[in-house]
Amino acid sequence: MVRLIMGAAGAGKTKQLIELVHASVEAEKGSVVCIEPSADMTYDVSYNARLVNASEYDLDSFESLRGFVSGLYAGNYDISHVYVDNLWKVTRNNDLNATDKFLAWLDNFSEKNSVKFTVTVSADEDIATDIMRNYL
Repeated sequence: MVRLIMGAAGAGKTKQLIELVHASVEAEKGSVVCIEPSADMTYDVSYNARLVNASEYDLDSFESLRGFVSGLYAGNYDISHVYVDNLWKVTRNNDLNATDKFLAWLDNFSEKNSVKFTVTVSADEDIATDIMRNYL
């Protein structure tokens, strides 16, 4: 399962994501991971979730994020949910076609490995492609 949360900057996506992380930590039996573009959520996310500052790992593309997510899972098969805050900032890429391909890859990864993904994108839903709308 992949869920996409879109909205303009300041629309409350990160706050919503933090609430979802806390709910997952309480409800899910597996490990919860939250990937953020910088260390902004350090004091907001429960210590029971694994908070990852993407800038520390030089993630700079969808390809590097795919490899990173795969590596996280390879190192911990107990991951039940991965949250990615501000996907375009983490990947430094806001190309809609590349976003579509990444979301399709996440969906396939989710199905194969029973891992849920929730991703935020800082953009109005009006620009969402048909593929992106499947995950809203």
